[in-house]
Amino acid sequence: VAARQGAAAAAMASEPAARAVAEEIGRWACLKQTGVSLRYMMEFGSRPTERNLLLSAQFLHKELPIRIARRALELEYLPYGLSNKPAILKVRDWYLDSFRDIRYFPEVRNRNDELAFTEMIKMIKVRHNNVVPTIASGVQQLNQELCSTRKVHPGFDEINQFLDRFYMSRIGIRMLIGQHVALHDPDPEPGVIGLINTRLSPVQIARIACEDARSICLREYGSAPDINIYGDPNFTFPYVASHLHLMLFELVKNSLRAVQERYMNSDKDVPPVRIIVADGEEDVTIKVSDEGGGIARSGLPKIFTYLYSTAKNPPDLDGPNEGSTMAGYGFGLPICRLYAQYFGGDLQIISMEGYGTDAYLHLSRLGDSEEPLP
Repeated sequence: VAARQGAAAAAMASEPAARAVAEEIGRWACLKQTGVSLRYMMEFGSRPTERNLLLSAQFLHKELPIRIARRALELEYLPYGLSNKPAILKVRDWYLDSFRDIRYFPEVRNRNDELAFTEMIKMIKVRHNNVVPTIASGVQQLNQELCSTRKVHPGFDEINQFLDRFYMSRIGIRMLIGQHVALHDPDPEPGVIGLINTRLSPVQIARIACEDARSICLREYGSAPDINIYGDPNFTFPYVASHLHLMLFELVKNSLRAVQERYMNSDKDVPPVRIIVADGEEDVTIKVSDEGGGIARSGLPKIFTYLYSTAKNPPDLDGPNEGSTMAGYGFGLPICRLYAQYFGGDLQIISMEGYGTDAYLHLSRLGDSEEPLP
């Protein structure tokens, strides 16, 4: 009894503080966020002086609470009871903690303040590393409750729209934090400005992504199809290496799985996955092509929703680990498209059922863009 009374007293004592935080989040969520263009990031980041780093930290001290508050507020009002799922509550608490950390951090006035602030937002970025698989588990739990089949529930459009907004905002927050943190690198590679590599080789990134995807395929199936890459290895353009790696890794992983499962018990030669890098005037386009049997026409409208997966055995919902399995959450393609769209590009999927699938990744040339990022 005493323990219950103590817990109740603690809860009552915490209510005013919780209300105060909720009211503050409501106020900050109403403020207008400020977009930053890639060109400005590149020009500003090319001179990472103490003054510029201080200005960057002061900007983030005001900007990040707005963006984080908006996401925390949205997580409170999701349809179909999604907001009450344990996984969603966990993510909401991460956003509340991060909001508090930044709001309670004193004004950034000098270099020591800036360095302490940088360490704090670096920890916030790590705290949010598993947001995607954690939300995926909550959404899949809801999907399993509402649907006895693998079809997408007709009322999930609202959730898909929320997830698009949420993840696009997450990309923006992580880009702002990552860029500021990376500018502290005392010995950056030539041509690298924070997260932006002004001389990025898409062929080289494709090779790394292919090695990573093949290693997972080998682990899960015991073998993996070959991958052929076509394109000029000396061609470079400005882009964020981690973003390109994430997109190519996911697309190649999908192709490897499709080919591997189609030819697993076949005597035929396993066709390779093909990657073609094309340097266009407006876009850099990368095609990932496979002969894994394709996607049925009825399934194509669903591939960019967050509740559809062609995987036969989805991963265990109790312990999601981003990128560790070949497939199953149904978040890979929509997340890839958002990463491409963040910088003004796009992702298109063209399927020939009974043969294979072509994924076209269109990437904008970042150095030419003056549009504010989301």
